[in-house]
Amino acid sequence: MMNILITGNMGYVGPVLIRYIRSTYPKARIIGFDSGFFGHCLTGADLLPESRADVQHFGDVRDFSPSLLQGVDAVVQLAAISNDPMGNRFEAVTDDINHKTSVSIAEMARDQGVKRYVFASSCSMYGAAEGGPRREGDALNPLTAYARSKVATEMGLKAMDRGDMVVTALRFATACGMSPRLRLDLVLNDFVACALAAGEITVLSDGTPWRPLIHVNDMARAIDWAIHRSSDQGGDFLGINTGSDGWNYQVRDLAQAVAELVPGTKVSINTNAPPDRRSYSVDFALYRELAPQHQPQVTLTAAIEGLRDGLESMGFRDQSFRNSQFMRLKVLERHMSEGRLGEDLRWKY
Repeated sequence: MMNILITGNMGYVGPVLIRYIRSTYPKARIIGFDSGFFGHCLTGADLLPESRADVQHFGDVRDFSPSLLQGVDAVVQLAAISNDPMGNRFEAVTDDINHKTSVSIAEMARDQGVKRYVFASSCSMYGAAEGGPRREGDALNPLTAYARSKVATEMGLKAMDRGDMVVTALRFATACGMSPRLRLDLVLNDFVACALAAGEITVLSDGTPWRPLIHVNDMARAIDWAIHRSSDQGGDFLGINTGSDGWNYQVRDLAQAVAELVPGTKVSINTNAPPDRRSYSVDFALYRELAPQHQPQVTLTAAIEGLRDGLESMGFRDQSFRNSQFMRLKVLERHMSEGRLGEDLRWKY
């Protein structure tokens, strides 16, 4: 029986990951640790996702106790300030939570005899990248606080004494797809929501930037691989692009794909927009080589259909969804405006 601890498990990815682990390894012991910022942001869920876990701890990862790691075989570090708008708003906190805490929990895990540590990293660290798909050894060019925090964490994990612990930094493509805690502050998810709510997708850039995408179900498959990866598959530290070559898309093509699956949708592209420097395509050959049994399976069509059907089943028609609980920054700002959360993103209760 494997004991798996997941930090930040009550966000967008965590519920899907727990469902995957529970169905794939029915006897695994799953331990969640989360601050609960987004616990109430359920979307189309037929049960509380955490009911599939064995234990759910509530707390701040900045105050994480090593005692929680006793007997744990693998740690999955999802806890993070999870996108560019939040990173820009809370830059110092983003470094504390995403970077410093991730490294300190890895050091605690090593000291407690944990064998696998999995860090949810990001392809966004490539930033403005010209000259073909980025490989793992290519120069990094992080343009935002969020991306910089991912680079700093990987550097810290690579430099630390890992002992016998195998560390994997999964450089995920941009997440998409339906989840029991759906986010609409992600490009494909946003486009599907726009199509359903307004019948129009407005692309704020000129549509040319490149983005690699990965479905949240396939993120869970990758984490499964990393939980079991041995050091002879890439070394005791590995930072690896996680996605598939076929999922490198230009933003305008994503908008068009959504329009085709939500009939009556108009696409408008701001051809006069200044270039969005966050443009990168990514080479996933190493992941294809090392994880042949855990390759992404969800197609773009299936991802769009899943989002469309999931939102329709909820009766979603909110044209002002960018001010709703579907946007993670808006949730934090509401907690703060109502006096529950401080500027340091600590509960005030």
